[in-house]
Amino acid sequence: MKRSDKYDSLKLSNQVCFPLYACSKELVNRYSPYLKKLGLTYTQYIVMMVLWEHGSVSSRELAEKLHLDYGTLTPVLKKLESTGYLTRQRDPGDERLLILTITRKGSDLKDEALKIPPCIASCVGLNEEEFKMLYILTYKALNNMEKAKCTNKPLRNPKNPKNP
Repeated sequence: MKRSDKYDSLKLSNQVCFPLYACSKELVNRYSPYLKKLGLTYTQYIVMMVLWEHGSVSSRELAEKLHLDYGTLTPVLKKLESTGYLTRQRDPGDERLLILTITRKGSDLKDEALKIPPCIASCVGLNEEEFKMLYILTYKALNNMEKAKCTNKPLRNPKNPKNP
C-alpha cells in the first residue's frame, strides 16, 4: 500500500494547471503556420476575431473580452492599425478609451481566416462532444476564477506565522 506523501500536491502529475498550460502553448504553436500566411500573430488573430464579430469595440471591452492588459494590447493594436486592419480613435465620451473599428482590409481577411479553425480542430483530435465539454469546463473554470477574485496574498511561513 502506497503511503500518501505530504508533498503530493506539489507533484507536476497532480496539477491541473500544467496540462492546461502545455496544451494552450501547443495549441497556439499549431496556429503559427496558418497565421503566418495571414501576417498575424496569435494575439493579433484573437483581436481580429473580436472585431470580425463586433465591428467596433472600445479598448476596455477588448481588454475584458481577451483577458489582456493595455500594456499587451497597445503594441498589437498599433501593428494592426499600421497594416490597415483597424482604426483607433479616441472615444469622445471618455478620452481615456479608444474606439477600435475594423477596416475593409481587415474584414477581407476574415474569409482567409475561415480556413483555420477546421485545421486546428483536426490537430486536436477531439470529437464534437469532447470539444463541447472542453469548452464548457474551461469557461466554467475561467468564470469561477473571475468571480472568486482570488487574492495573491503571500503565504505565511508555517514555522513563524508572524512573518511571511
